[in-house]
Amino acid sequence: MTDTATFIADLADLVSIESPTPDSAACQRALDRFIELGVARTGMRPDVMMAGGRTHALLRASGEPRVLLLGHIDTVWPTGTLARWPFEVDGDRATGPGVFDMKAGLVMGLHALGALDDPSGVGLLVTSDEETGSKTSAGLIQDVAKGYEAVLVLEPSAPGGAVKHARKGVSMFRARITGRAAHAGLEPHKGVNALVELAAQVPAVAALGDTELGTTVTPTVANAGTTINTVPAEATFRIDVRAALASEQERVRAQLEGLAPTLEGAEIVVDHMGTRPPLEAASSASLLDVHTAVCERLGVTLPPASTSGGGSDGNFTAGLGVPTLDGLGGVGDGAHAEGEHVMVEPTMRGLSVLTALLGDLTATKD
Repeated sequence: MTDTATFIADLADLVSIESPTPDSAACQRALDRFIELGVARTGMRPDVMMAGGRTHALLRASGEPRVLLLGHIDTVWPTGTLARWPFEVDGDRATGPGVFDMKAGLVMGLHALGALDDPSGVGLLVTSDEETGSKTSAGLIQDVAKGYEAVLVLEPSAPGGAVKHARKGVSMFRARITGRAAHAGLEPHKGVNALVELAAQVPAVAALGDTELGTTVTPTVANAGTTINTVPAEATFRIDVRAALASEQERVRAQLEGLAPTLEGAEIVVDHMGTRPPLEAASSASLLDVHTAVCERLGVTLPPASTSGGGSDGNFTAGLGVPTLDGLGGVGDGAHAEGEHVMVEPTMRGLSVLTALLGDLTATKD
C-alpha cells in the first residue's frame, strides 16, 4: 500500500502544474506529467488520444476490460494562481488550486492501480475539458466506457468521504424570440415587443419544474433590444434544467420545444444546447453494494451515499447503461472555491477503500 509521503509528493507534483481548461497547452503539460507518473506507479501502457484538438489519455492493463476509472486533469483556476496560492500541507490539510477537484482523485487512482496484485482489465481514462462541459471528450468517454463492465469516477467525495450514487442530469437550452422593431415613441403599436414576450415566457418556463421529482427549470441569462428608443425585435434567454430522471429531461425538453408565443406576430425557437444524462441511483446500486461490503470488511465507517445536483463525466457512462459509482476521490471541501483542500488521513483511507473495491470488482469470476 502507498505510503503517505509518496502520495503527497505525487499530489504536489500534479497540483504544481497548472491546468486551466481554456489553456489546452497547459492541460497537455499536466497530462504529460500524469502519464509519466502513471507509467512509473502502475506500469500500464498509455494511449494518448486526440479529440476536438485536445489531448486525453487512457492508461490500461492487458486483459478483457472490466473496470474503468474516470477523471479529468483540467481545473477552473487560471494560470498564475499558483504564484499566490501554492500547494501546501499544513498538518492533515493539503491545499492548492485543483487539489480537491480533482487531482487528489487522479493520484488515488494511480496508487490504487499500483497496489493491485493483478490489474488485468482495469483502465484509467483522464480527460482535459470536463470543467467546461466535456465538449471534446464526451464522445470519447462513451466510446471507451461501453467496453467496460463498471465505471468508478474519481471526482471528489461528498462531505465526510461519502460516495455519490446519483447525480442529476443537466440540460441547457436557449430560447430565441423574434418580434418586430418600431419607434418606441412615434409608433410603438406597429412593433411586436420581443422583451414583453420574453417577460411572459420566463415564469411559464420556470413553472415547468417538479419539486417532488427534484426537477428544476431555471431561466438564467437574458438579453433583449438594441437602443432605448426602439421596440425590441429580438430577445433571448438561457435555461438550465436539472433532473434526476431521464424521463423528466425528455418531458421538459418537449415542453420547451412546444412553447407558444403570447403576442400576435411573435415567434419562439428553443435550441437544445446539450445534455448530460442523469446518473440514476439504479445505475450505481450494484456497485454501491460492493462498496458497502468493502467498507464493512475494512472497518471504515462513512456517511450514507449522497446525491448531487451537479453533473460529472459519470453521467455519460451511466447514460450508456454502464454501472457507475461516483465520488470516490479526495476527501475535503471547497471545490471551485478559494482555499479548496483535501484532508490527508481521510483521503488515504479512501484510497484503501478504492483499492479494495477494485480488487473485488476484478476478482476472477467462478
